[in-house]
Amino acid sequence: MGCKRRGPRPLARWCWPGASTPRRLPVFYGWVVVAVAFVTMGLGVNTRTAFSLFFPPILAEFGWERGMTAGAFSFGFLVSAVFSPFVGRLMDRCGPRVVIEMGVGLMAAGLLLAPLVRQPWHLYGTLGVLVGGGANCLGYTGQSLFLPNWFVRRRGLAMSVAFSGVGVGSVLVLPWLQALIGRADWRTACWTLGLLVLVLLVPLNLLLKQRPEDLGLAPDGDGSMGTSTASSSTAHVVDVAWAATDWTLHRAMHTARFWWIAVGYFCGMFAWYAVQVHQTKYVVEIGFSTTHAAWALGLVSLTGIPGQITLGHVSDRIGREWVWTVGSVGFVLCYLALLGLRHGPMPTLLALMIVSQGMLGYGLTSVIGAIPADLFQGSHYGTIFGTLMLAAILGGAAGPWVTGMLHDATGSYTLAFWIAIGCSVLSAGAIWLAGPRKVQAVAGRVHL
Repeated sequence: MGCKRRGPRPLARWCWPGASTPRRLPVFYGWVVVAVAFVTMGLGVNTRTAFSLFFPPILAEFGWERGMTAGAFSFGFLVSAVFSPFVGRLMDRCGPRVVIEMGVGLMAAGLLLAPLVRQPWHLYGTLGVLVGGGANCLGYTGQSLFLPNWFVRRRGLAMSVAFSGVGVGSVLVLPWLQALIGRADWRTACWTLGLLVLVLLVPLNLLLKQRPEDLGLAPDGDGSMGTSTASSSTAHVVDVAWAATDWTLHRAMHTARFWWIAVGYFCGMFAWYAVQVHQTKYVVEIGFSTTHAAWALGLVSLTGIPGQITLGHVSDRIGREWVWTVGSVGFVLCYLALLGLRHGPMPTLLALMIVSQGMLGYGLTSVIGAIPADLFQGSHYGTIFGTLMLAAILGGAAGPWVTGMLHDATGSYTLAFWIAIGCSVLSAGAIWLAGPRKVQAVAGRVHL
């Protein structure tokens, strides 16, 4: 692909202004990387989500069929899934600067070209493939390919802080964009958002490095690479033989753990996106106003911010399996609340749906990168994780489609919601069978 791996650059020592002796690079550089990811996720992921805001004015202007128009989003989602393994391989070879900046370029191109849309295939190519592909590179998949390298003891916390940027961005970016569409039009909103993506994210992501060793540092800011790295990694290893293996995609795919993670991710994202896409329509149909339904959707993202950060920190203390289980239980409670709402618009059950989905269910993202990193971290981790995310994205695409098909066939969401509950239970069980705790213990389980 034209990229070559480079050894550590001699940047680990520097001088404070006026200092007579060199000092170590600040230990907080890992958190600088997290901050960059936070901003990138907040703008980048919500740019893909903004399709729902462009959807009504595009329908009004062109008069296309609703299914065909909405298909642009789904098509982009599926195309990005197919290319996830290649994004992982590119990360292994070239690092985050190339991958993330490529994502920024794709996303900005899609937004800047979208005002030229005249035919459905134009929409599929711009807001579908280009924006969707860009979001894959700079969103959950792209960030999870290198962020785990920077942390071991605080891996869950760091990734949950980075991913919470999506919730903050949804509160800041989406209302601003909706106001811009109202004042001008969707085309103006597209090119304005495209310029913002370029101006803000291109220079910001030049700060990224793939791993602390590239700067002569160790994970978690533990001084320089060498003895600190060795002692830190050894302290957390439970299965020495497994951890010492040079994991390639081929080797990983010949283990049961790889496929249990794939099952867990597919089922988890199936449940996640099934409710995310259908909850607003369902809540309105059972008697709530459209305003209440819109607030419910927004509050899910808002409550997800403290939920993700808290559960990410907790995963570093009690283990990834427990937090994935808590997130899965959150979706079970969410679907049970929705089933209870069949009998009428009860605000208490609506509140339970919001809190369980946001504060608990969204916690899945805090460990989605940590789980495979605990098992398969190494020089080929990006390729392995990118392939696992193919299963996750396919689950996310299947959930809304299967739920809609079952509703069309039965005239009710009841069967679909019970299937999603079953998927959540299966997802939790699969991650326990994958057993990251049996290979690498989290900091809270290490007795030094």
